[in-house]
Amino acid sequence: MHCDWLTPDWPAPGWVQAVLTTRAGGVSQGPFAGMNLGEHVGDDPVHVQANRTALAHALSVRPVFLQQVHGVDVIELSSDTPDGLRADAAVSQRPQLACTVMVADCLPILLTHERLPLVAALHAGWRGLAGQAGGVGAAGVIESTVAALARAAGCPVAELAPGLLAWLGPCIGPSAFEVGAEVRAALSAGRPDALAHFLPAAKGKYMADLPALARQRLASLGVGRCYGNDGRSAWCTTANDSVFFSHRRSWSDCGVTGGRMAACIWLR
Repeated sequence: MHCDWLTPDWPAPGWVQAVLTTRAGGVSQGPFAGMNLGEHVGDDPVHVQANRTALAHALSVRPVFLQQVHGVDVIELSSDTPDGLRADAAVSQRPQLACTVMVADCLPILLTHERLPLVAALHAGWRGLAGQAGGVGAAGVIESTVAALARAAGCPVAELAPGLLAWLGPCIGPSAFEVGAEVRAALSAGRPDALAHFLPAAKGKYMADLPALARQRLASLGVGRCYGNDGRSAWCTTANDSVFFSHRRSWSDCGVTGGRMAACIWLR
C-alpha cells in the first residue's frame, strides 16, 4: 500500500487489516488530483476506475463500495454483494471483502472485535450521527452498525460492545466545522451531554467537534476503546489540503465537491 496512506494504530487482532487512503497515488487531475475514488463527483470515470483498480490491487481483496446517502442503513457483505448498494455502513464476517466507505469531511469509523472475526466501516456525517428520523432516541449510523454487528455475532449489543474497538479517521475538525442551531439541536436531542461539544461562533452559529460527538455515542453503547482522531488539527481534512480531500474546502475554493478518500477494513 502507498506509504502515505493511513493505517490505524490500534490493538486489533492479527486477522484484521485496515487502511485509509489519502490524496497520495492515483491518476486523477485538477480538484480531484491524486487518489479520488468517488464516481459521483464529476471526475473522469476512466481515472476513477483506474484508482479503484489500484486500490483493490494494493489491498489484495475486493473493496465493496456503497452508494452513501448520509443515512443509517447497514449491509452485511457476502461474496455476491455488488458495488453501489444504498447504505452508509457495511459489516462483514468474510475474508477477501473489504468494508469500504468514502469520505471527504465526514467521519469514517472502523470497528472490529478483540476476539470475534467481525469488522465494520461506517460513514458518519452529522446527519448520519443524528439519525434520519431525528428527535429524542433516534438511532444514528453508529447505533445501527453496532446493532448489525451484534446480530451477526448472535448476541445482544450490551454483550458485544465491551469487546469492540473503534478507530476514527480524519474529518472536518472542530476549528472548521461551523454549523447552525438546527444541527446542534439534532445531535443533542435526548443527549444533553452532547452540548459540551459545540462552542458558540458568530451570528448564532456553533463550532462542532464531530469526533468527540462520535466517541460520546460509542461510549453510550459500551464501546469505550476508541483510537485515532482526537480532534487535533493534524486530523482535519479542511486544514490539510495537500494530504486529504475536503468537500467544504474544495467547494469554497473552486465550486466543485472535490475527490473522495476510502476507509477500508477486512479480515485476512
